[in-house]
Amino acid sequence: MDIRRRNNVTVTGNPRGRVVVLAHGFGCDQNMWRLTVPALAENYRVVLFDYVGSGGSDLSEWSEERYSSMRGYAQDVVEVCEELDLERAVFVGHSVSAMVGVLAAREAPDRIGALVMVTPSPRYIDEDGYRGGFSAEDIDELLTSLELNYLGWSATMAPLIMGNPDRPSLGQELTDSFCATDPDMARVFARTTFLSDSRADLAGVTVPTLVLECAQDMIAPPEVGAYVHRAVPGSVLVTLDATGHCPQLSAPDATNAAITEFLAGLG
Repeated sequence: MDIRRRNNVTVTGNPRGRVVVLAHGFGCDQNMWRLTVPALAENYRVVLFDYVGSGGSDLSEWSEERYSSMRGYAQDVVEVCEELDLERAVFVGHSVSAMVGVLAAREAPDRIGALVMVTPSPRYIDEDGYRGGFSAEDIDELLTSLELNYLGWSATMAPLIMGNPDRPSLGQELTDSFCATDPDMARVFARTTFLSDSRADLAGVTVPTLVLECAQDMIAPPEVGAYVHRAVPGSVLVTLDATGHCPQLSAPDATNAAITEFLAGLG
């Protein structure tokens, strides 16, 4: 199997620098990182890819069985790392990819040496003693709406997820990204994402970890960032003065500064 073609792998930046792998979230692709790559390229070797079912990946390699589990996405990450023979790479995961990175680091500890979690959430549904931001009924309604009319759901939800209503071009970009995703594949990825519970995995993280949250985020409220920070031993929590769930697009300077400062401290 040609992993590079399957996952639309792109390698850029400094070939002698430490490797930074950038991983997109639900409904997106590697283009979400276009404002981050220039901030890293001089000093780091940057690897981008698309999960199978997203972006420019080989859709013929998608299977519902594999991608109905977070482990299926983590397997993509591990196989990309193995294909490129990466060692101690820094995995930067946006949204659900933050938890995918946790699983991948456990599966391939020699391949991933640090984690950057951008607006992570280990569990979207509220439970006693835990606030994920949504009730079980909220998530059920969200998934039902997505499955009945994916394009309509995308047009409504993407601007809310992006935030920044005073900058409608950002919401439109996320809408376009969602709409470019095959609806059946998006349905599976959405259920995998919004029904996931990765809380028990956080305590097993043993690598340096940066948790990046936004001051206002309807998908991952501040309680979630605080929870992840407490649960991951030795992690660093940075709250960006930013709104929405995609700070790499809405607040790229602040996001890039936090990431590069963390990278510089890894030695």
